[in-house]
Amino acid sequence: MNNQSAELLALVLGALTGGGLFVLVVAIRGLPPRPPKRGPSTLERQLREALSVRGLVALIIGIIVLVATGWIVAGIGVMLLAFSWRTMGGAASERKAMARLEALATWTESLRDTIAGAVGLEAAIPASMRVAATSIQEPLLTMVDRLHARMPMHEALRRFADDLGDPSSDLIIAALIINSRLRGPGLRDLLGTLAGSVREELDMRRKVNASRASTRRSVQIVIVVSVGMAVGLALFDPSMLSPYNGAVGQLVLAIIAAIYAAGILWLRRLAAFDSPQRLLGGPVSPVLADAPGDELEPAAWRGGTI
Repeated sequence: MNNQSAELLALVLGALTGGGLFVLVVAIRGLPPRPPKRGPSTLERQLREALSVRGLVALIIGIIVLVATGWIVAGIGVMLLAFSWRTMGGAASERKAMARLEALATWTESLRDTIAGAVGLEAAIPASMRVAATSIQEPLLTMVDRLHARMPMHEALRRFADDLGDPSSDLIIAALIINSRLRGPGLRDLLGTLAGSVREELDMRRKVNASRASTRRSVQIVIVVSVGMAVGLALFDPSMLSPYNGAVGQLVLAIIAAIYAAGILWLRRLAAFDSPQRLLGGPVSPVLADAPGDELEPAAWRGGTI
């Protein structure tokens, strides 16, 4: 066995030892329980994205880099970079969240205006689908189908809140649930106030997102220049990067790629908004679902929060 094979074997044994210790610690401490989630899991969404056109393009780019440089670490790193480029910095997820907030505010205002015309809530919700944006149209259509299937209004609204999964929408839907059971006055004014608060949150998030755009662009420029320079040297002057050809060199390259990945994840963490806990996030109690009047109304609502 030559020195290079011995070094590679030592790296593999070290990685296996570290992985075994990590699994042992997790087995001893355990993992925190997670609440049940509706819809596809994170792993399922990632698998769908990996099998999409974006995943195919990233795979082709990674193979090209692997053939050009002969480095496994470089091929895998560039493939992952190309795959996550669109979501780098959290800009795509933030734009999606802001689009849903704007759609929610528009739908709430449409619902308020429809109710102002002396139309009941059962007729106002299907009528509001005409102005609903694409980001909320599918869960709204699902709720209307549940209403057509004779599901109680409060249960259909609760499931609609779970489909949206947005803390901002829970306040609006909670007001609709209370009105569907108690039939009290003032729903139109309350919906107008809630829509205004959603608009204010949307304006705030737009300002913060605009202030972070330059930082995201700077990070993208640094990554493009670094990766482009490394690929260019590997193609036109391979002797400059010859130390990375061995097992130790690949290990050093993997550490460098991990530092870049940690920086990207840190940027996404900084760009993420801390969402408050959902008002309607818990399971529905059968007793509360059938209880009339004040038994349905949580203490926070009776105290004047809504």
